[in-house]
Formats: sequence, C-alpha cells, structure tokens
Amino acid sequence: MKVYTDGACSGNPGPGGWAWAVVDGETGCGADPDTTNQRMELQAVLEALKALSGPVDIFSDSTYVVKCFNDGWYKGWLSRGWKNSQRKPVANKDLWESLIDIYLDRADEITFSWVKGHSGDPMNDLVDQLAVDVMNKHR
Repeated sequence: MKVYTDGACSGNPGPGGWAWAVVDGETGCGADPDTTNQRMELQAVLEALKALSGPVDIFSDSTYVVKCFNDGWYKGWLSRGWKNSQRKPVANKDLWESLIDIYLDRADEITFSWVKGHSGDPMNDLVDQLAVDVMNKHR
C-alpha cells in the first residue's frame, strides 16, 4: 500500500497541519495550534501507521523522517539513550518514540521513500493541500 504523508506549519513554531493519503484510498488529517513543521511531518506518518495495517510504503518529502529509518538514525538514538550524534537530546522525542515503536513492531512491512516536495507529484500535492487546509481551518 502506497501512503503519502505531509506536514505544514505557518510560522515555525505556529499553527500546523498534517495529512496522509493512500493512493486510490482513504485519507486522514489533523491540526495543532502551536507546533513545528517537523512535528507535523512526524505526526502525519504516525497517524497513517496507526490507522493502516499490513505492508505500507510511506512516501514523504521530509528527509528528516525518511533518513531516520533508511539511514538508521534511530539505532544511534536508542543506543545513546535518546541523544543525537552531538550528544544532545533528540528533538521531538515524544513523537519519535511512538513512531519508532510502531516501526520496530512492523519493520518487515514498513518502508520509507523520499519524494521531492512541490515537484508536481499528484499525491504529494494532495497531502500538502490537505495539511494546509486543515491548518488554515484551525487557525
């Protein structure tokens, strides 16, 4: 199942929105009145994985999300007690913990692929618009 995710934020921090959409399928979205773009990118993936079961290929324009899993950043964070490579606390630990727990439980059925944002990919454009719309509705 191909799932596209995106987050949006007006100001950083500021009001934000997140969205996910299955190719030819269901969608989900939500908002936060005071957040960051990175948190919304993470929330989109987390909510998609909580809502969907079975094999999932997450498509995200966030290298922050994709590299965490494809480059194994999370392994270092866990081995260093939630410290990054500069020995500082990992940002957004609360969301990362939940997301990594889901990933570790389902690692054999979850993959991450990067897609260039704002490049004309119809599904990436859709989730971007959903995230922006929900953010604007909750301003």
